[in-house]
Amino acid sequence: MANIKIVGLSGGLSVPSRTLALVELAVARIASAAGASFRVDSKVIDVAALEHIGALRARPAAGTIEEAALQAVETADLLVVGSPVYKGSYSGLFKHFVDLLDYRSLVGVPVALLATGGSDRHALVIEHQLRPLFAFFQAQPLGTGIFFTDREFAEGRVTPGAAEQRFEQLVAEAVHALDGRLRAARRLTEEAA
Repeated sequence: MANIKIVGLSGGLSVPSRTLALVELAVARIASAAGASFRVDSKVIDVAALEHIGALRARPAAGTIEEAALQAVETADLLVVGSPVYKGSYSGLFKHFVDLLDYRSLVGVPVALLATGGSDRHALVIEHQLRPLFAFFQAQPLGTGIFFTDREFAEGRVTPGAAEQRFEQLVAEAVHALDGRLRAARRLTEEAA
């Protein structure tokens, strides 16, 4: 059984954070679904909990905690990223963290995209902000991205119905992407041998 690493990255800034709760739920659900085929190591990084990330101007100045968080994202087999929507985009602290990543580290990595917001008028943040951001890194965003208001996600639970179906679709796509990534890695190893 292969080992895989699932890393969640939450750009939520409030406490409690609905975005953090959604990222944690998605990571747990994907890890559980993937656990039938893989040995799963999962971790969630809360950008707001990285005390010195906002003051960090360059990667070489990163402290131990910040560097470990950056390396966790850079070495993930699957990323689950989420941000609340602020004025039509992801949070500034989330973007600051992402700016410190090695741009080569996410090539080909599947990414589940999540966002939370106060109203449906922010629903296109996945397509207009998050998907292009991870396309720059040549990552592989999953086909299904999720934007939830508090009508669809509250108190750590996804509302039954259409929201729950979208969430389960994202979980299925994530497990499928992990399986495909592992098969591709095996094929490359066999060809090199």
